[in-house]
Amino acid sequence: MLNQTHLYALRALASLARLQPGERLVSEELANRTRVPMPYLSKVMRRLVQAGLVDGRRGHGGGFALDKPPARISFAQIFEALDAPLMPPGCAFGWQGCDFDNPCSLHGKWVELLDSVQTWSERTTLADTLTATGNRAEGHPTATGE
Repeated sequence: MLNQTHLYALRALASLARLQPGERLVSEELANRTRVPMPYLSKVMRRLVQAGLVDGRRGHGGGFALDKPPARISFAQIFEALDAPLMPPGCAFGWQGCDFDNPCSLHGKWVELLDSVQTWSERTTLADTLTATGNRAEGHPTATGE
């Protein structure tokens, strides 16, 4: 369900959600905190900036910060910005024409799962990530003992 791109985006945005107002993280620090390789992080952050979820600035005083309050950024918005669906659409068997009138044996449960995942991603926001405490909640690598 969640692929590497989804996870890297969630790590980065959860770290940005913990910043104080006016605070920004430069790419290197964000990569360090999230343990996301720089080239991959750059691609993910570019998409999130283009979607209006992140404010990215270059130069002195630059870096990344959320462009909206954490409570106004749902996981669904994040996944849409990445253009990477959580679940493959259509039939679990890959059949054409599978629907309520002509269902496969998994159709009912597959639709139920798709709906549940969609509802979860729409209802969950970055503000929900702020309830965790400690260094691990911040994604800081020193919390893992390394």
